[in-house]
Amino acid sequence: MRRLRNLKIVATLGPSSNDYEMIRDLFEAGADVFRLNMSHGTHEEIAARHAIIRQIEQDTGRPIAILADLQGPKLRVGTFANGAAELEEGQAFRLDLDEAPGDGHRVQLPHKEIFAALEPGATLLVNDGKIRLEVRNCGPDFAECEVAVGGTISNRKGVNVPDVVLPVAALSDKDRRDLDFVLDLGIDWLALSFVQRPEDVTEARSLVGDRAALLSKIEKPAAVHCFDEILAVSDGIMVARGDLGVEIPVQNVPPIQKRLVRACRAAAKPVIVATQMLESMIESPMPTRAEVSDVANAIYEGADAVMLSAESAAGQYPIEAVSTMDNVAIEVENDPVYREIIEASRQARRTTVADGVVSAAREIAETTDIKAICCFTESGTTALKTARERPRVPIIALTPTAATARRLCLSWGINCYFNDKVERFKMAVVSAARATREGGYGDGEDQIIVVAGLPFNMPGSTNILRVAPCEERLIFNVEPE
Repeated sequence: MRRLRNLKIVATLGPSSNDYEMIRDLFEAGADVFRLNMSHGTHEEIAARHAIIRQIEQDTGRPIAILADLQGPKLRVGTFANGAAELEEGQAFRLDLDEAPGDGHRVQLPHKEIFAALEPGATLLVNDGKIRLEVRNCGPDFAECEVAVGGTISNRKGVNVPDVVLPVAALSDKDRRDLDFVLDLGIDWLALSFVQRPEDVTEARSLVGDRAALLSKIEKPAAVHCFDEILAVSDGIMVARGDLGVEIPVQNVPPIQKRLVRACRAAAKPVIVATQMLESMIESPMPTRAEVSDVANAIYEGADAVMLSAESAAGQYPIEAVSTMDNVAIEVENDPVYREIIEASRQARRTTVADGVVSAAREIAETTDIKAICCFTESGTTALKTARERPRVPIIALTPTAATARRLCLSWGINCYFNDKVERFKMAVVSAARATREGGYGDGEDQIIVVAGLPFNMPGSTNILRVAPCEERLIFNVEPE
């Protein structure tokens, strides 16, 4: 089941993808990571999907990553006496803590923390930015606003506050319950919503420990402003363009996306580009040309993964959506221009022995007839550094640690295989040669590069590179112990 592309595909599960047959079909169509959206579904439903994924993993013999996406705090207005009200541009509108049903002049905003952070001149966005309110006067329990963009405002519509850092914890009470549940269940990646500052990530880290890798969703302007600090304490990043595009001008999103993707690659940390990638495929078997271009652009930028949300969770054509992403990725990666862009954007990061070893592996592989770079990795660092190089040949990651193999499923170009612990380098080379042949990457007449660390099974010790044959007889004849 070798993928014919380096990009990884994340598929969200939901009502349209809720049984073994459909999830297996999605995996075979190209899904590498399955997302469990904690905003939808009961714990029982989430547990059932998790069990199906692990069963498919066992049946196929290939590691599959599971990403649990926490909902995050939800800021919403209260209710209206008539269910909704019409706001006109230029009129006054008040937000306050009064629980009385709202009307065309006021409504409850049950979030003291918002009022505590507001200042005159701040902007409030309601219903994904369709309504825009400008704060004229405010206090600890109210905000007098002027309607800048009017429209229909209805019960419990979401509120965004783009201009200020809100004194709101990234983990709500619901998130903490969900976090405990999915960690006990056993997941590989945990996505954090509503990240505004690096402290939001470190707080989650203190709760998660090493039971899952942390992926920070960049969906707030405040997170963009301190992105380098957030990246430093995160294991991966999701560019969540939906909410981000509500809180900042939409024309700013593409350059921000490019900058974040490039920074993640430089740090050797995986990055997902997400939200509305094939939105029309929720109801149509064919995407729009603009959507295909959007997916292609993320691939040209060097993203590790692209994500399907409602397209695979609730859409009518989940398999077609995954297949479309798979086909676009294959076509883009076969374009000579893609290679030119990827190699032109490569940044030399050779500050450690490991950096030098993986860089040398890529250069040797691209200047000689090498079929694959095989990495023995305990923590995943060696494989991640190799993926940062974006080599032209496949990357095969061999690890005895199931958690590491699964987490690496999110990273560009890494083909993960479970492997028993090895104590001698010769047996490591043999294992690499077998994985290369069994995976269809090469045969007995081919050569591979083996990257590892001695002594074995010690994270962070990458210090050896060996060009080796795929033929085991030759390995035993020429390889040192």
